[in-house]
Amino acid sequence: MDRTILKALNAERAARRAAVVVTDLATGRQRLVREVDAEADPLADAISRAIRTGKSGITQTDAGETFLNAHLPPARLVVIGAVHISQALAPMAKLAGYDIEIIDPRTAFATPERFPGVPLRAEWPEDVLKNRPFDPYTAVCVITHDPKIDDGPLIAALKAGCFYIGALGSRKTHARRVERLEAAGIPPHAIERIEAPIGADIGASTPGEIAVAILASVIEAFRKRKMFAERRGETEPA
Repeated sequence: MDRTILKALNAERAARRAAVVVTDLATGRQRLVREVDAEADPLADAISRAIRTGKSGITQTDAGETFLNAHLPPARLVVIGAVHISQALAPMAKLAGYDIEIIDPRTAFATPERFPGVPLRAEWPEDVLKNRPFDPYTAVCVITHDPKIDDGPLIAALKAGCFYIGALGSRKTHARRVERLEAAGIPPHAIERIEAPIGADIGASTPGEIAVAILASVIEAFRKRKMFAERRGETEPA
């Protein structure tokens, strides 16, 4: 790979942005297409599909065969709340290929014994996010039922354009949450991005079932993020 392309690709990786290296198989010529530029590229459909699926492969063009090598940031799942649902969700998320991290300042809940082998931060979310901010390749699930812990990450997730944002609680609980977020200056159209009650509507009731429902919503939001962005009138996945 050309050194200039490699340097540009590494910059996109460091910033947790997707990119595709396009190689003309007949000539060996390569170029880098960033996700933000994909829709303006002559191979827009094929490149967008590679970014959406994360799969590399050969595509046929008028000029011959071209290899598209997709480079996506690892999808990150941040759970606010070290609760029973989180305990069930963590191993499922790993199996599905998501980097999962759990944040909860309540040290009685956020213990290594309850979450073996899972990145765990027994800190306030605002403090963690100073060094590890959210981005469009992050899914955020807030499930503590405590506004003092949940509201800050929700606001941060909405501002960062996370691909999925979900919050635990009934519709009545969410209505009060909406009032707080509006009072904090978040516009109604942005608040509508929050899935509440959290998770796919499968009638889940136990922590394990709720974890399955959450992961289903996260996977759908990630794989269909371009479609969801278009429904919101956005030009880029967010």
